[in-house]
Amino acid sequence: MRLFFPLIAVSLVCLGLQFEPMTSFAEWHRQAISQGQWWRIVSGNFTHTNIAHLAMNLAGLWVISFIFKPSAKSLLLALSVISVCVGILNLFSDMTSYVGLSGVLHGLFAYFALLEVLHGRKSSGLLVLGVIAKVSWEITMGAPQSTSELIQARVAVEAHLFGLISGLLLAWLSNKAPGIGRFSSHEQ
Repeated sequence: MRLFFPLIAVSLVCLGLQFEPMTSFAEWHRQAISQGQWWRIVSGNFTHTNIAHLAMNLAGLWVISFIFKPSAKSLLLALSVISVCVGILNLFSDMTSYVGLSGVLHGLFAYFALLEVLHGRKSSGLLVLGVIAKVSWEITMGAPQSTSELIQARVAVEAHLFGLISGLLLAWLSNKAPGIGRFSSHEQ
C-alpha cells in the first residue's frame, strides 16, 4: 500500500507538467541548461509530448512497480538517481531537447532486474538480457515508427541507453558498496 502513494505522486507531477506554462518551464533543453536552468536535467524526464506519451510512460512506471514490488523508498531513490543520470548523460548526445520518462523507466527496469539477479534470483537474468537486447535493437535498428507517430516525436533511444547504463551501474554499486545505500528491492 505504501508504494501506491509515491506512484500517485509521480503520476500527479507528470500530469501537472503536461500543461503550459509548466511544460515550457520543465522540458529538458540543452541551451536552457547551459544558461543555468539546471532543474531541467531532472524535470525534463517528467514532461511528455502528449497525453498518449504520458499514459504510456505512466503505465510503464506502474507495471515496473507491479512486477518488482520495490519499497517506496527504493523506488523513489532509484527514480531520483536515474533521473539525474539520464538528464546529465543526455548532454553527451546531440539532442537539443528531450521529454519523457522512458529513459528512466529503462533504468528502473534494469536496476530492479539486476538487483534480483545479484540477490540470487537467477531467472531475472533473462529480464536483464531482454532490456539490453531491446535497447541494443533500438540503437542499431531504430525505434518503431508507430511509437514515434503515437508520441508525435522521435523516440530518444539515447535516453533509453543512458537509463539502461545508469540502472545497471546503480544496481551493481548498491550491491557492492552498502555504504552508498544498499536498497531493498521489496517491501519488508
